[in-house]
Amino acid sequence: MAKVIHVITRLDRGGSAENTLLTCLGLAGKYELVLAHGMARESRMTAWEKQSVDARVLEAEKRGIRVAVQPGLIRAIAPLQDLRAAAALWRLFKKEKPDIVHTHTSKAGLLGRWAARLARVPLIVHTPHGHVFYGHFGPFASRIFHFLEKMTSGITDRLIPLTQAERADYLRFSIARAEKMVTIHSGVEISRYAVPAVEARAKKEALGLPPDRPVIGTVGWLLRVKGSQHLFQAMTAVWKKHPAAVLVYAGKGDLEGVLRGEACRLGVSDRVVFLGWRDDIPDLMHLLDIFVLPSLNEGMGRVLVEAMAAGKPIVASRVGGIIDLVKDGCNGILSEPGDVEGLSRALMTLLNDPGLGAVMGACGKAMAEAFGVAAMVEKIDALYTSLLQGG
Repeated sequence: MAKVIHVITRLDRGGSAENTLLTCLGLAGKYELVLAHGMARESRMTAWEKQSVDARVLEAEKRGIRVAVQPGLIRAIAPLQDLRAAAALWRLFKKEKPDIVHTHTSKAGLLGRWAARLARVPLIVHTPHGHVFYGHFGPFASRIFHFLEKMTSGITDRLIPLTQAERADYLRFSIARAEKMVTIHSGVEISRYAVPAVEARAKKEALGLPPDRPVIGTVGWLLRVKGSQHLFQAMTAVWKKHPAAVLVYAGKGDLEGVLRGEACRLGVSDRVVFLGWRDDIPDLMHLLDIFVLPSLNEGMGRVLVEAMAAGKPIVASRVGGIIDLVKDGCNGILSEPGDVEGLSRALMTLLNDPGLGAVMGACGKAMAEAFGVAAMVEKIDALYTSLLQGG
């Protein structure tokens, strides 16, 4: 049985962590698996969130996946700690002697791939889960990451973009050759989102949401790169025409305090609900009339598939991998990243015509079936098999 070590900086409620866990669970029994992860301190998880993540890790361990915690492996740039983390990974690889090291996300990808190279691991695979070439940092930092990724691509056997659009960016930025890349979407447990476990009206009441008002929502990190502030700004225009509309943020991040302050300053705190990270996203999706993802950069946006599986119309940015999932006029409406006016127009189009939203939701529901977990795991398994056979 071939041994594979997966490496990621943090296990939290984010999409890349969920993707990594689902991949390991799907491959359990076919490969000897080790999951090396950092401590996720930067996620500032609540006790409830940590309990949720711990339950997923326990499930992985019960399935025979060994977990190797790497305390020094963090998302933030910290040169001395990063060197120690790379050394710890090198020691792990030398001890375990894996056939494949599969890294996830930018930071773990850089440290993990070089540690694997120095440890003479035969095969190195990397899933970026999006890139940091624009939208995340300023021009100087972006150029540094571009240089590091291009250099590290040379020691990588296969790069896994999540969408064709992400693959096109890697070609456009000359990061990797086409033959080194295999596009594999991030899998979603479609059946969990198809039918709510709780009746929508009861769920709204439990969350303190008004039962008969339109609900617009997003799920994910409250960060600038996710466009959380642009959604709020767009809603200030929407509220002039649709004052009953409620905005829901499910997630947390650096912008939460800023957004709460703006809501208070504008006197709309009763129309904005901050739910934090939740473990009941499948049920929450069914409370929304419109799902929004206004990102400035997005590798795929697996939460879009979750919204599609729940039959929700989508408003999102025309950027990154989003354009592979949201077909403008079919299952949603696209606007330019950072275009607040375009975002508000798209929202009002759907609020003014609920019938259009229902048609788009049905279209998305049909499209979601192609993005299940089984398809993702099958493709990753086929990639591993090909590499192990010298392909």
